[in-house]
Amino acid sequence: MQIGANGERFHGTVKPAEDFNAEEDATALRNAMKGIGTDEQEIIDLLTNRSSNQRQEIKKTFKTAYGKDLVDNLKSELSGHFEKAVVYLMMDPLSLDVHSLHEAMKGAGTDEAVLIEILTSRTNMEIQAIKDHYKKKLQRDLEHDVEKETSGTFRRILVSCLQAGRQELTDDQLDLLCDEGPKSVVDQDMAQEDAQKLIDCGIEKAGTDEAEFIKIFALRNAYQLRATFDHYERMCGKTILESIDSETSGDFRSTLKAIAKCVIDRPAYFAERLYKAMKGAGTTDTTLIRIIVSRSEYDLGDIKEAFERLYGKSLAEMVHSDTSGDYGKFLLALIK
Repeated sequence: MQIGANGERFHGTVKPAEDFNAEEDATALRNAMKGIGTDEQEIIDLLTNRSSNQRQEIKKTFKTAYGKDLVDNLKSELSGHFEKAVVYLMMDPLSLDVHSLHEAMKGAGTDEAVLIEILTSRTNMEIQAIKDHYKKKLQRDLEHDVEKETSGTFRRILVSCLQAGRQELTDDQLDLLCDEGPKSVVDQDMAQEDAQKLIDCGIEKAGTDEAEFIKIFALRNAYQLRATFDHYERMCGKTILESIDSETSGDFRSTLKAIAKCVIDRPAYFAERLYKAMKGAGTTDTTLIRIIVSRSEYDLGDIKEAFERLYGKSLAEMVHSDTSGDYGKFLLALIK
């Protein structure tokens, strides 16, 4: 079980291996790749049953023992979506976020959905770490790149998210939360005032005051925002998601909705992202791989439950029908 910055409890599907031995694992991976042919099942079984920290230790041990880079070796032996999934899994979570953001912005065009997914769902500490690692790895400033690749209110809300200034719970509030529940850490007067501000700058105004939406959505912690959304619905008879749909548009709308959905039910947000990646003709494999890999050790267990609740079928069932071969086996091994 993982405990988030606001005291949320999440369940991953990948756990650290007991009796872990990095040297034995490095040897097993070398044996799976040497000679003619590759033992893909051994690679799947081993890597999907180690934590991210353990995989980093295996990488280091492999290079020390054999003078070769493990990821380069895996790339030379694997191909296609299976190769990408394994390479993503061999990155630590921070490096995967940085890689995904860079890939979303490099070259012609921008994958706005990736920027929204990562920058709206990470904690203050994670956002700051992403910014620092992005600078160290790429010698580039993440905020500058985001500003260059976006515009208007979409740019403004992403820049707000990048400040890592959300009012997360203090240690005393976390203790209160554990002892007395969510109501103990919510300022109901502020929640009602914020709800009225959202009404005044949205449904009761000709046009929408985006600045007020940005301020409230980017500053308040999850419990405070949930209380604000509850007051909002009681006061105006519409859910916050309904109002976002009617009052905003484009990528700004998508960003506000992502923040609201993460606040209301983060596993359900990722379940929806996975469902949309697989529904209809074709599969958005990079999205499928990124989410399953990045959430496997954190909250993929909760995402699985939300997926079945929302769509009436298991995540494993849908992944099985939309993927094949070693690639499908690999994702299913992470989903468990």
